[in-house]
Amino acid sequence: MKPLAGTTIVTLEHAIAAPFATRQLADLGARVIKVERPGVGDFARGYDERVNGLASHFVWTNRSKESLTLDVKHPEAQTILKRLIAEEADVVVQNLAPGAAARLGLSYETLSAEKPEIIVCDISGYGNDGPYRDRKAYDLLIQGEAGFLSVTGTEETPSKAGPSIADISAGMYAFSSILAALIQRGRTGRGQHLDISMLESLVEWMSYPLYYAYDGAPPPARAGASHATIYPYGLFPAGDRKTVLLGLQNEREWAAFCEVVLQQPGLASKERFSSNFRRNAARDELRGIIVEAFSTLTAEEVIARLDKARIANSRANDMHDVWEHPQLKARNRWRTVETERGAIPALLPPGSWEEGDPRMDAVPALGQQTDAILSALGYSPDRIESLRAEKAI
Repeated sequence: MKPLAGTTIVTLEHAIAAPFATRQLADLGARVIKVERPGVGDFARGYDERVNGLASHFVWTNRSKESLTLDVKHPEAQTILKRLIAEEADVVVQNLAPGAAARLGLSYETLSAEKPEIIVCDISGYGNDGPYRDRKAYDLLIQGEAGFLSVTGTEETPSKAGPSIADISAGMYAFSSILAALIQRGRTGRGQHLDISMLESLVEWMSYPLYYAYDGAPPPARAGASHATIYPYGLFPAGDRKTVLLGLQNEREWAAFCEVVLQQPGLASKERFSSNFRRNAARDELRGIIVEAFSTLTAEEVIARLDKARIANSRANDMHDVWEHPQLKARNRWRTVETERGAIPALLPPGSWEEGDPRMDAVPALGQQTDAILSALGYSPDRIESLRAEKAI
């Protein structure tokens, strides 16, 4: 039995943060009922058509869920939603615009008055109060507000992270907070209100550069694919035009790097390279030495020397390389997930379970489970059709 079997999540969600959180809950066996707008659904369904005509973001964050279409502005749809929560839900998750859930009667205060054991998780850009509460909060904007852009990119050009890390960080904190709230409810019998902010989630991830700049000290410089404060650490070109990632952590590794990889053991004793602090200050000179040493070697030859010296290294893979990554294949991490456009591969969630895989059921078509959910609530086929005619569902 999956850990969250028997737990029901009702979620009014779109894009990434909330869907990513609830997909983790579904992975653990929770029943996740995703409420979507009739005819349109989660707007992430329309981001692209890269996966057999379906959106890459959507198939990633929405497997193992049930899709229920409701026009939550329609009175009967509101009745259905409130019945569903009252009769079925253990947890309500929402990342609607600030204040929208409260206007629908879905605030924690309203729901817990009728159902004290309910857990309500609100996910927003800036939290449920404060001067920024009503500001729009797309992932890139939060990366800027959290200072992420100030330490990411090259000296000349700030750069965003490729994945939506502000959304992902908020989704993961929502997931872990919901798990904690379920444990607490098991002890006390009472629910919990969770207020998850994308800004606070990403600022937590920014704590190293924050502390580095503590008490007015200069912040880390943008260093591209290198490390801002450790050197050598980053991408270096080999003679075959491929690149190698490497990183040094201590003086033992620096001595081995000089002797085995660069084959210049005398560098290790030079005063200007005698500590990480000094190497970092002299990174331009040191990079020139490394690039010259690598210029006569292929990337595989560089990696062989790094392995011999026990220096951490990796290849700079692109997405096609990751699909074929030998470590993921060796650990049997790929599974198949069904969609309305056929089966697609999906990565097994991190971690392992002796009792079997996490749940990895189909990605739902828009409104796929609407009739079944309403039937379970006691609605007749005729009434369901009339609700559909009224555009309530």
